[in-house]
Amino acid sequence: MAEIVQEIAPEPAQMLLIDKPLRWTSFDVVKKLKFAGKFKKIGHAGTLDPLATGLLIICTGKMTKQIDSFQAQEKTYSGKFVFGKTTPSIDLETEFDAEFDTKSLKKENILEAANKLTGVIKQYPPIYSAIKQDGKRLYEAARKGQEVVIKPREVNVKKIDLDLTNLPEVSFNIVCSKGTYIRSLVRDMGVLCQNGAYLAELRREKIGEFDVKNALTIEQFIESVKKEN
Repeated sequence: MAEIVQEIAPEPAQMLLIDKPLRWTSFDVVKKLKFAGKFKKIGHAGTLDPLATGLLIICTGKMTKQIDSFQAQEKTYSGKFVFGKTTPSIDLETEFDAEFDTKSLKKENILEAANKLTGVIKQYPPIYSAIKQDGKRLYEAARKGQEVVIKPREVNVKKIDLDLTNLPEVSFNIVCSKGTYIRSLVRDMGVLCQNGAYLAELRREKIGEFDVKNALTIEQFIESVKKEN
């Protein structure tokens, strides 16, 4: 009797553009899509903080082999930071820990600071970040109140455009390389202006040529899966 061999079709290789919602971690998005699409192999190309929104590139099947190449592409961000206060996380994840007088802020000093932070620079990542150092995530040490000596990283900030019409709030558009932390730029902007600053809003607009305008929300992706089935 001939043996019956059942062939299992390979999982489709897909690249999905997803608009990450506020307060979701990048892993939350991957987990939700994996369940909805019944993917066996899935990953994302570049973490976004929970308080950030915008473009996530999701890869499935053999397309996951392309994740590193997507991560290496330049990123475009928009958002808003505010002078006059700081937080340990440099965003609104943690409580304010210091306050500064913003009356002496001058537009020319802010623009000069932005110029100093443009180009190839050495940047210290925030302690509240997912970077591993000595085998541990930095945020794990931060939440335990442990002191950590953070190593600087070389990044390329190609462009910083600022709207200074509503000081102490500043709207921005930033184009930068892989590994750049916008929160670190905000922190350093405050220091260079002899003040303090925190990130109030952040949205990733582009990864290379891929634009969030062409991305699906999680709900739209789930609806598309239902229609296919």
